Amino acid sequence: MLPLDPIRESPVGPWPDRLLATATLLCALGFVWFLSGLTPDPRGHGTHEQLGMERCGWVIHYGKPCPTCGVTTAATHLVQLHPWQALKTQPFGATLAGFGLWLGGVAAWTLIRRRAFMDLVLRLPFVSLLTWGLLLLLGSWAYTYYTFAG
Repeated sequence: MLPLDPIRESPVGPWPDRLLATATLLCALGFVWFLSGLTPDPRGHGTHEQLGMERCGWVIHYGKPCPTCGVTTAATHLVQLHPWQALKTQPFGATLAGFGLWLGGVAAWTLIRRRAFMDLVLRLPFVSLLTWGLLLLLGSWAYTYYTFAG
């Protein structure tokens, strides 16, 4: 990958670049703070219920998980420094949370080093990331479907 451009050469301009990097970093820190206060549900799904949300309708009606069952639980495990448990719970959720943490780290690095954040973001292979993300979501759904304990 090419080295990052100095902030003055950001594709969106210096101030919007700083704003987007700061917003990304604050979102990542907010999610870490938020998820670190939750207790991962031992069933591997249902952590979202601690937020006042309803139990998963798929589980209620079909007795099987929806495609995102366990994502909140996996993300909670990851931010509480239990990566293996996060992957075991819901690989897509663990990967998504890991990507968010990585992006927050990149935002912090670009702010500290005065580099263009959006230069890096716009270089990401979006089509490949979306394709692999969809495949991972479907594969993770199959995994949680067959390992689901109810």
